[in-house]
Amino acid sequence: MKAIILVAAVSVAAYALVSTAFAKAPEGWETDVDAAITLAKKEQKAVMIEFTGSDWCPPCIMMEKEVFSKEEFVKKASEDYILVYVDFPRGDKELAEKNKPIGERFEITGYPTVILLDSEGEEFDRFSASSFPEVDKFLNKLSLSLEYKDLD
Repeated sequence: MKAIILVAAVSVAAYALVSTAFAKAPEGWETDVDAAITLAKKEQKAVMIEFTGSDWCPPCIMMEKEVFSKEEFVKKASEDYILVYVDFPRGDKELAEKNKPIGERFEITGYPTVILLDSEGEEFDRFSASSFPEVDKFLNKLSLSLEYKDLD
């Protein structure tokens, strides 16, 4: 009986851990690209889409820990951008499959990839997130990308 209870408890704990790790975006991030574009148009902001492999990609995991989960980053980036998190985890095949058409739409070939869109949904920049591994460097890249976009 004790063994059954132990197995049940471990199973429930493991499920809770896995489901929260893969089921949602970090706080302050959207997961629906089209809804984010609609919101960006309404709020006259750009869109930043982060394509990640949250449970298998070392640079993605590092960026989540060092940049994307930081309140300072989310707060400052959200001033000019609607943030979108598109995950392709190996531990959640259903989510990865759901996001597959979005990856195909934007022709994602590697992770972590960031794509910046204007409020009309037109791409104006694309880069590897791990090229800017600190909050300040990443925020600076976002600011410069907006400046260069407006020069066109």
